[in-house]
Amino acid sequence: MQEIIEKYLPNASQIPDEFKQATIETLYMSFWTAIIAGIFGLIFGIILVVTRPGGLLEQKYVYQILDKIVNVVRSIPFIILLALLNVVTRVIAGTTIGATAALVPLVAGVVPFFARQIEVALLEVDSGVIEAAEAMGTSPLGIIFRVYLKEGLPGIVRVSALTIINVIGLTAMAGAVGAGGLGNLAISRGHNRFQSDVTWVALIIILLIVFICQGISNFIIKKISH
Repeated sequence: MQEIIEKYLPNASQIPDEFKQATIETLYMSFWTAIIAGIFGLIFGIILVVTRPGGLLEQKYVYQILDKIVNVVRSIPFIILLALLNVVTRVIAGTTIGATAALVPLVAGVVPFFARQIEVALLEVDSGVIEAAEAMGTSPLGIIFRVYLKEGLPGIVRVSALTIINVIGLTAMAGAVGAGGLGNLAISRGHNRFQSDVTWVALIIILLIVFICQGISNFIIKKISH
């Protein structure tokens, strides 16, 4: 088996420690981006839903401003966002290189995307249930937690999985400009040194992480849907 690996993966087989470190960095960036962006994205998504025209706490100007901010930031290509936030990243993280520094542009890029996904998921909640809760005198905060978040949980899990998969892809892009991780390994060794087997192994590891995340989300959705 070792001979086969060394024959078909001559370069990748020589750097197992680098693959281990790169995988840890990718998981580190993905995990913390998912947590931080998940919290802010959920908050902004809820605000978009309740302040929209006809919403629970209709606030025309709040909705319009937040809606436009989300649209603008979502429209910026991530590689350009990385460059635009260089100064902010340096102020917050003290550097623009490394996995921790990459969290700043990653969170900035993912929050508006997740907020929009949350908005879509919560808008799928049956309006009749919301109206019934209002008729019973449930407070706006109670409706948010007991109706929107509870009834919309399957949708929230679904869009969360989609967002996490998107985050994994963005970490690879961030890696191309010095953030570390599997993307950095694929570019610095696989592409720049013409070691295509390194690129393929990095890709396979990324796909495995994606498939595991998707499998976990599908399992959770099945559990909460029954």
